[in-house]
Amino acid sequence: MPVEITWWGHATCTIVDSNIRVLTDPLFARRLAHLRRRRGAVPPAAAHRADVALVSHLHADHLHLPSLASLAPGTRLLVPRGAPRAVPGLRRLRQLRVTEVVPGDEVAIGDVRVRVVSALHDGRRLPVGPHRSPALGYVVEGEARTYFAGDTGLFDSMAEEVGPVEVALLPVGGWGPYLGEGHLDAGRAARALARLAPHSAVPVHYGTYWPIGLDAVRPHEFHAPGDEFVRLAAELAPLVAVHKLGHGESVRLEVAR
Repeated sequence: MPVEITWWGHATCTIVDSNIRVLTDPLFARRLAHLRRRRGAVPPAAAHRADVALVSHLHADHLHLPSLASLAPGTRLLVPRGAPRAVPGLRRLRQLRVTEVVPGDEVAIGDVRVRVVSALHDGRRLPVGPHRSPALGYVVEGEARTYFAGDTGLFDSMAEEVGPVEVALLPVGGWGPYLGEGHLDAGRAARALARLAPHSAVPVHYGTYWPIGLDAVRPHEFHAPGDEFVRLAAELAPLVAVHKLGHGESVRLEVAR
């Protein structure tokens, strides 16, 4: 059975593996604070369907309470340990089955196992609050092994901790003209790809949201990361098939371990 990846924009993807629907960092908003969705329609109701949703860290563009509230009652939700304490609104989502996780944890959902791995990123609920929750990545293991990196920088033990994977969903940009520490740009993502050596990769976390009023400020930073990642991946990881998806577009990948 193939694994199917749909990119809804930003870090929000649906992974379908072994008839289990896994949703990453759900963000279905047209606008979030100073950010406006500039590419891709707001995801349809079908995008809200999931057996399990994965939250990588506490930033509002990854842990978005209104989007989580739109998930069906009974949906499993994995969040970094300490998230309900740091984000009290999570405790009001009683219709969801919330599980706090840390690197090394494994959670079974049907025939799929979700393995929690580290990320190099400041996972606080900014602009205030102590660093109570780790930033996370996840490996979804079913017919395929799919790595969702969340937000992360490149770190020495990444490939060792993630392990062998067939598919990698890697952030390649951001939502503003400059990326701070703890992020992958197109070049660092291509270097990560060379270390991970999956069969296939999908670039995410770019080309969706942009600050209001900054449309004319370094606009290439909004559009370019996907194409730049494709170019650099061809140089640094030529054996990896890179699938640059449009918003709402899917790819079905036949995998063989």
